[in-house]
Amino acid sequence: MAAESNSLAIKDHGSAELAQQPAEAPKVPQTEAEPKRRRSVPRQKEERSSELGLVEIKLFGKYGYDVTVSDPSLKNYINLKPLEYPNSFRRGSNKDLSKRGINVVERLENYLMRGGTGKKIGSHVIRTKGRLQGKKIKVMHIIEGAFEKIAARTKENPLQVLVRAIENSAPIEDTTRVRYGGVVANVTVDISASKRLDIALRNLAYATVIGAFHKRKSILDALADEVLMAANNDINSYAIKRKNEIERMARSAR
Repeated sequence: MAAESNSLAIKDHGSAELAQQPAEAPKVPQTEAEPKRRRSVPRQKEERSSELGLVEIKLFGKYGYDVTVSDPSLKNYINLKPLEYPNSFRRGSNKDLSKRGINVVERLENYLMRGGTGKKIGSHVIRTKGRLQGKKIKVMHIIEGAFEKIAARTKENPLQVLVRAIENSAPIEDTTRVRYGGVVANVTVDISASKRLDIALRNLAYATVIGAFHKRKSILDALADEVLMAANNDINSYAIKRKNEIERMARSAR
């Protein structure tokens, strides 16, 4: 009986010690699920970026940007940044030479958004009374419609036709007034590439407004006709006429 009572006391003492010991937390098997999930995120991003890289951005969703600029001086200034609808909202306009970062089609849009010349050009006083001022979406649709007409006539990329028109209508030299003592003389000077592009785009926009001013021809048709004539180096183009006039005055001032 004494042995049985000792054994029961030992069992009770052992069970009390086990009850006092803190229960161990269940062991969670270590898995590589979390590291794998973390590594899969950048892989998904890479796959998405590669998929986006395969999508070709086209102007107005129709015309590619595989355009060649043959004029070496204008090559660095005719911006062909792939944009479906060129509209940068003129971000960074306070920086030097910020115009170089603007798509060439958007620069043509900006020249068309004008309220008139206020002076005679081609025997007409161009005053549009703000019909296109600030209406960039409207001007964008005008250029899109003109490009459709150019593509239907020439079976070419209209963006390539526009670049060729700019190259043909950009003057190379101009005159400036220089004072020698009390004598003022005209001197021939070379035109920078940036100004050549500005003059060409401005003359194309002038010709578009003149061609549709007080005429039955729409501004859309006027833009298409002017770009085609300038691309073909036609003498009837207003931009080509202005270029020849500027260079003729520069030759006479030599």
